Amino acid sequence: MVKSSGRNTILRWSFDILIILVGAAVYSLGVHCFISPNNIAPGGATGVAIIISGLSGIQVGTLILLLNVPLIIAGFFLLNKATMVKTLISVAAITVATDLAEAFVPIYSAENGNGIMAAIFGGALMGAGMGLMYQREGTSGGTDILTKIINRFMPEMKLGGIQAALDGVVVLLGLAVYGDINVVLFAVVAIFVQSKFIDVLVYGSQESRFLLIFSRSPHEIAKKLIEQPHGVTLLKGEGAYSGEERQVIATAVHRSAYSKVKRIVREIDPKAFVVTTTAGEVFGEGFAKLS
Repeated sequence: MVKSSGRNTILRWSFDILIILVGAAVYSLGVHCFISPNNIAPGGATGVAIIISGLSGIQVGTLILLLNVPLIIAGFFLLNKATMVKTLISVAAITVATDLAEAFVPIYSAENGNGIMAAIFGGALMGAGMGLMYQREGTSGGTDILTKIINRFMPEMKLGGIQAALDGVVVLLGLAVYGDINVVLFAVVAIFVQSKFIDVLVYGSQESRFLLIFSRSPHEIAKKLIEQPHGVTLLKGEGAYSGEERQVIATAVHRSAYSKVKRIVREIDPKAFVVTTTAGEVFGEGFAKLS
């Protein structure tokens, strides 16, 4: 039984890493082909790397790695270790793929006002790549890490709000460097398209999720969720047909944690009955402050 569990873990990690590598490659194509050659800085460490690359001539992929090193180190101390291992793999793959693409893959240079096309297609590829990495609990590094660190110390702040603020700073930095309002507008378009592709591919919506989990292993699932950490409530229930008493797990999670929660439930009890609904607003610890 132990050997089977260990084999399943190895297979799962192997599949996760494969998907993360594919996601990193797709993300890198968006950066190299559409975003970087048109001086679009769509937030995050990638946006900063594109700006610095334009000023210094250093390869974008190399700069992405250098910018992420201190954030990854901090993440290993403050965030989930498994996620950080996958993030390290993601960042390394993005670095290699982006720099290699410069030698082998042609770019799209926007002319005659076609910057909007570069923003749309670049944002779509970046969003699709990030969505694949998020599905397997990886990230693209950069502000993804910084956002989670800030949220850990200020849980009342929404993850989306923190991310938007950090991206806004990078976009304004692009305006200061390039002095072209069109570049800023294209960056906003790229960020919007990117977020939509992530939502469609991974989460289905921008909202949080509320789950009711009916399982024969409620305490084991609850313990695992609390470790993440997620707030969990055990409700007393009774089967109308069987008359059997059961405990029902109730929890609300951010969209970025939804895939991981499903995986936890599936691994502990594949026969669990799960009801999921969109939560328009969630207030309290770890979410927005009730005001």
